[in-house]
This record gives sequence, structure tokens and C-alpha cells, in this order.
Amino acid sequence: MTIAHPHTPAPAPAPAPAADAGQPATLDEALVRIRLILAELAEGAGERDLSGEHPYELVQRLADAGFGRLRVPREFGGFDVDLPTLVGLLAEAGEADSNVTQIWRGHFTTTEILRREADPDVRRTWLAKVAEGAVFGNAQSEPSAQVAALESGDGWGPLTTTVRHTETGERLVSGSKFYSTGARFADYIRAAVSDGEGGRTFVVIPARHPGVVHIDDWDGIGQRQTGSGTTIFNDVPVEDHGEVGREVEALRGLDSFVQIVHLANLVGIARSVVAETIDVVRARTRTSRHALTQDATADPDVLAVIGDLHVRRRTAEALLAHAAAQLEAAYASGTEDAYVDAYVETSAAQRGVIEAVLDAATRAFDAGGSSTARAGVHLDRHWRNARTLASHNPVVYKPRVIGDYLVNAHGPVSGYYAGRTGRTQS
Repeated sequence: MTIAHPHTPAPAPAPAPAADAGQPATLDEALVRIRLILAELAEGAGERDLSGEHPYELVQRLADAGFGRLRVPREFGGFDVDLPTLVGLLAEAGEADSNVTQIWRGHFTTTEILRREADPDVRRTWLAKVAEGAVFGNAQSEPSAQVAALESGDGWGPLTTTVRHTETGERLVSGSKFYSTGARFADYIRAAVSDGEGGRTFVVIPARHPGVVHIDDWDGIGQRQTGSGTTIFNDVPVEDHGEVGREVEALRGLDSFVQIVHLANLVGIARSVVAETIDVVRARTRTSRHALTQDATADPDVLAVIGDLHVRRRTAEALLAHAAAQLEAAYASGTEDAYVDAYVETSAAQRGVIEAVLDAATRAFDAGGSSTARAGVHLDRHWRNARTLASHNPVVYKPRVIGDYLVNAHGPVSGYYAGRTGRTQS
């Protein structure tokens, strides 16, 4: 296999925390520690965007502070927060550094699957590990599946990543993944593999096994420190109890959940846009020849820009809260109709949030003049990050999906379990 990019080895695991800095005992303790770390992340976010430095240590410290335990049920050692609470904290992380929410997206997606996992041994094994501080990364997409996906029309296409069975019964994974967000930061990877019958399944593999090669070749215009590059597997063993999400029930609502994480991140970006643009205005020493005043903080046109940014932020926050509440209600109901409703509302929120945040990230430059375009101001990263997030799960298709449901009652089918068999409630 030819690798077109230089091999970047996986980072060494962070040093073990001191005994008095272990996993927090309560949610309140965890939140104090998490928010202190988020403040550190915010302080260096702009410079990391310019330098390309990955926040390995700070991500590990978030894990040590209990961030990954937020949705783990209490019986397994977690905090069992509800979905709106999780989404609120993900927005806080996005406000600090939107790369961080993206890094953790695969982890929280895995936790959502495990919360509904049918196999009690699988559920207990992995939720307990997450409660102890283990972090999951993601490895689903494959460049080689793109053409086949277009031909099949199912949005996924067949997988080339396979599981080989040895004579001793060991299962070994080999293949190549792209968009493997968070895998460089993880202890374990939830990888999509071929089930040998034209379908796909998820397996858990160790992220730091010698057969795992992380390549830092993500070249997107935004979200540059998410580790969303290529990951190559060469005979990497599947962990014991390593098949997750085999039943449809474990995957219900997942299409909505993964999008809501993006929306939380976009809300965080909107908050940063407002806060940083206000700082820019307060620091200005002059405005423009056509301004009504040379005091930027008294310039009515500049103040109107800030007001508009605030409106966009509040719009995004309201849509996010509505989508999270709809999915939480679907979890409580457990019916397929409720999950369809949640997906439609999430799609509507996606369209509205993206428009609001991209508009805010563009209009912010009107408040500061040409100086805001300088790299050292770091304001451009918000548009680039938001535009990159908006390109995932393409929003261009969502108005049609919504309209078809409202007019014709054609509910969208989840890409996570299309063609699978399982109990369906209605």
C-alpha cells in the first residue's frame, strides 16, 4: 500500500494523573474541572489553528476530568446526564475550541450505541471502561467506497475493511479509513467493517496497537486539529466483547444524534463569534471616513452588526435546544415514528443553525474593518470551521427530506440500520 503522506506516529499516552487528580466522584466536581480545562483550550485555540498543533494533553485531561463519562449510566460509574445537558456542554466545548467537540463526537456516538446495546456483556464491558476514562475514536468512512456508494444509492457503499479469522479464533481487522476523527486521541476505535455478507457492522479495536497507523493528512479548510485523516489497520485484533450495535435498537436515533453534536459545535462557534467580535470593537481606535463617530463602541452601524450577531446566536441556540428535546422525547417514547419526527426536526434545525452561524461568521468582519482579516486576529477560523462542519451530512438535501415528510408522510430511513432486521415500534 502506498501512503501519499508522511507517516505521523500516534502520540504517546499522556502521563497518568496524580492520585489526587483521578476521576471525579460527582458531576459537580467534574464540571468544575471540565470548565477549567475548556478555559485553557479557549486561550490557545487561535494559535493552534495557525500552528497546526493538536491539543493532545488537554483532550486527555478532559477524559481524566470525567468528560467522557457524561452519558454513561450511573450503574456503570457514569453521570447519566440527559441529552439536553450533554448538548449544552458540547456547545461550551465548541465555544472554547470547535475542534474539541469534533474530536469527542465519535466517543459520544459510541456511548449512545452502548446505552442501548442489547448484549449485556458488551454493554457492561465498554460502559465500565468509559466510566474509568477510556476514550473512543471513530473510523467509518472509506475513500474506496465512494464510487460504490454512488452506484448503490444507499449512501454508504460496501466496505473494504475486513475481519480475518485466524486458526486460533482471533479476529484481525485490516483496511484503510478516512475522516477517522478522534482516532489519534483515542484508547479504542469503533470501526465499521464488512460483515462478509455485503453489510456492515461495528467492532472495537485498540487505537494504539502496532498495527494501527495514524496519518495526519486531513487537509480541510477548517477543523484542522481534529485528527480527521487516514487511519490504516494491519491485522489489528478485535477486543473481547468487541462487536457493538449489532441490533437495530442500539442504533435508533443515531442519525439525529450525530447531527445534533455538529449543531452544538456550531452554536459554540456562534458564541465565540459574538464574544471575539465584541473584543475587536472594544479594541478599535478608529472606525471609517463615513462613520458617524470615530468611537467604534458608539458607532451605530457597528453596534447594529453586534446586535445581528447576537440574534444569529440566539436563533442557533433555540434550534439546538428544540432538536435535543425532540430526540430526548424519542428516546423516552422508543417508537420509530418518534425517531422519524426527531430526525425531521433535527434536519430543520440543521438548515437554520447553519444559515445563522455562517451568516454571523461572515458579518463579523463588518464590525472591525480590514484589520479583522489579519491572521493574528483569528476571526477567519470561525467561518472556516463552521463551513467545514456544515459540509458534513450535506444540508442541501434536508429541505426536500422535510418537505417530503410533511406533504407525503415519507419518513427518512436511517442510514445506520437501513436493510437491517430488528424490532420496530410505531
